[in-house]
Amino acid sequence: MITVATWNINSVRLRMPLVERFLKDEAPDVLCLQEIKTIADLFPYEAFSALGYTHHAVHGQKGYHGVATVSRIPFEEVDRHDWQANGEARHVGVRLKDSGLVIENVYIPAGGDEPDRTINPKFGQKLDFLERMIGWAGAVAEPTLIVGDFNIAPLESDVWSHKALLKVVSHTPIEVETLERFRVAHDWVDLGRQLVPAPARYYSWWSYRAKDWRANDRGRRLDHMWASPSVAAKAVSHRIVEDARDWEKCSDHVPLITGFDL
Repeated sequence: MITVATWNINSVRLRMPLVERFLKDEAPDVLCLQEIKTIADLFPYEAFSALGYTHHAVHGQKGYHGVATVSRIPFEEVDRHDWQANGEARHVGVRLKDSGLVIENVYIPAGGDEPDRTINPKFGQKLDFLERMIGWAGAVAEPTLIVGDFNIAPLESDVWSHKALLKVVSHTPIEVETLERFRVAHDWVDLGRQLVPAPARYYSWWSYRAKDWRANDRGRRLDHMWASPSVAAKAVSHRIVEDARDWEKCSDHVPLITGFDL
């Protein structure tokens, strides 16, 4: 079995002790990180290698964004798409050498606060990013897993209150509809909801603003693992490591782990 994890770490250098804890506790074969907030030269390669993760694909950027995939399994980097169309580091793709599985690691823009591209350019950039992903997905031919922080909670049960969040960026109808067109473009399977069927409670992000996130529990499912149908058929387990939200100096996101019978 191969296990793949994804986690928006919100600064890998700041939170490397948490990453080490996670890797020692959970030991996924592959870890995809988003929002690493560092240039590639300053990425903590040695710390990962010391833990057995000797294969690295890092698309970094100073202070913002950035994605990295680390692995115990040999891989080759296969692509870096500029779906933001401005040079931001938001994607890296690799192919595992043993199984041939392609893993695409993506950090979709948050989109600002106002769900109106006429007054909020960031929201328009998010929608345009998704449109470029849709164009790419339509041409995907290999068995592929795409993971990361999508910054969209598509289902009503993916947020603490569907009614309260209908006009809040990450759960607006236009975002949900656009993400659904991305799903259809390659017939992606949402592994989270394949293995934790709706309407079961499932969140991966809680705001830092909540004093007691567990009691408040105003979460959203912003992080995702989607797969080509042939890959999804081999998914056998899926977990949300919710306790990581309690760790000292934690990220506002928690890791997801999926196991595949490959």
